[in-house]
Amino acid sequence: MLGIAWASALAVQIATPAFAGPREQAQRIYERIAGVPPSAAVLDQMAAKTAAGDLAGAAAIATDASTFYSVTLKNFVTPWTNRDQTVFAPLNDYTATVIGMVRDDVAFNTVLSADILYTSNASGLPAPSAANNDHYAMAEANGVDLKATLVATTQSAVYGLPVEATLAASEKHGVPIYIETHRATITDDMWRTVRLTKKFPEIRFNGDFSHWYTGHEMT
Repeated sequence: MLGIAWASALAVQIATPAFAGPREQAQRIYERIAGVPPSAAVLDQMAAKTAAGDLAGAAAIATDASTFYSVTLKNFVTPWTNRDQTVFAPLNDYTATVIGMVRDDVAFNTVLSADILYTSNASGLPAPSAANNDHYAMAEANGVDLKATLVATTQSAVYGLPVEATLAASEKHGVPIYIETHRATITDDMWRTVRLTKKFPEIRFNGDFSHWYTGHEMT
């Protein structure tokens, strides 16, 4: 599973030297993975694992903590989502989606291609919107338990059609979006591309007309 595999690799790197006892190793692993000290009961469970040389098993226990998702994973993913690459940016839809995918063991190679989105079902939050980040920012400000409240949905259901969502995200984040003319995509041929521009005149393109040529659109 994604979360356990990631935490297991981390546990191997951060385990204390051999002269430290199983309990000290367990506490170090938990604090690095969960971001907070373990309870006595959890420490006992992890110490038993580390004493048996099962660092992966100890790490798996630590990933059950809600702070693994709301602190460790959030700080790990957030720099991917902002130009300054800082961990101090607010929770956003991409970070929440990665956290949800790790929790649910969703194949990570679909993160940029699947019609997937995670939102929080915690009470008192504004509805998620492509026009702003209020849903996620308030979830973080309210200390919402992401492990318990994130639910899987689709970008198309929440934000609208993929093209509309892309254009809204471009405006929201101030990042220009250019769609390449390409075979086996929404710009597969000239007819569909022209219809797309009539519906969404604000779309801008990177024109690679070789795809139309090789597809016999221009021959």
